[in-house]
Amino acid sequence: MNNERSERRTNRTRRSLNDALTSLILEKHYDQITVQNIIDVADVGRSTFYAHYRDKEDLFRDGWERFLGFITQFLDTENIKKGRFVPVREVFQHLIDFHPFYRALVKSGKTDRLLRIGQAHLAKDIEIKLMLLPTDDQPAAIPVAILSNYLAAEIFALLKWWLDHDMPYTPEQMDKIFHQLIAPGFQTVPSPSLSAIETSAIERRLKVLKTVSE
Repeated sequence: MNNERSERRTNRTRRSLNDALTSLILEKHYDQITVQNIIDVADVGRSTFYAHYRDKEDLFRDGWERFLGFITQFLDTENIKKGRFVPVREVFQHLIDFHPFYRALVKSGKTDRLLRIGQAHLAKDIEIKLMLLPTDDQPAAIPVAILSNYLAAEIFALLKWWLDHDMPYTPEQMDKIFHQLIAPGFQTVPSPSLSAIETSAIERRLKVLKTVSE
């Protein structure tokens, strides 16, 4: 019981510090934010901050990883054969409220680094999920590590485009577009070669972009 109470208190403190940093990023440039600013907004002591984080970068990274964990929890291997493995609709819907924060990050110059970290983190989580799928002992047409990295890259590329262009399409539309783009990667019968998948993906991408632009 004591451990559970302590864990809840820790989670509340971390959430309060993350919320404080987020609100500050919306007000001023990231480089101008100090630990003192953060603890003042969160209303916690300096010793409490350093009991959880080394510095504001550590806090910032923790908040980003929590968001990535949010994405990962929706990955559903049961839906792969239904053509909907990644919960783009749910993620993009959640990110509507994230847009002002994202614009603040663009001004601070941190988005590229964050997206690289996010892609690597998500690729590993997708790889773990895919490795749990049952196999028929046949060699995979595409190595799981490559497919996982491809999916993560597509997610973040589409996400960045959507946010940079002020979210011109609904989360439902973005979900459909994403799964049209990545569908070739999940074709199993017949098992395509890597070059065949690349060619098919390019063709589908061109068709989708043409549809979107019309």
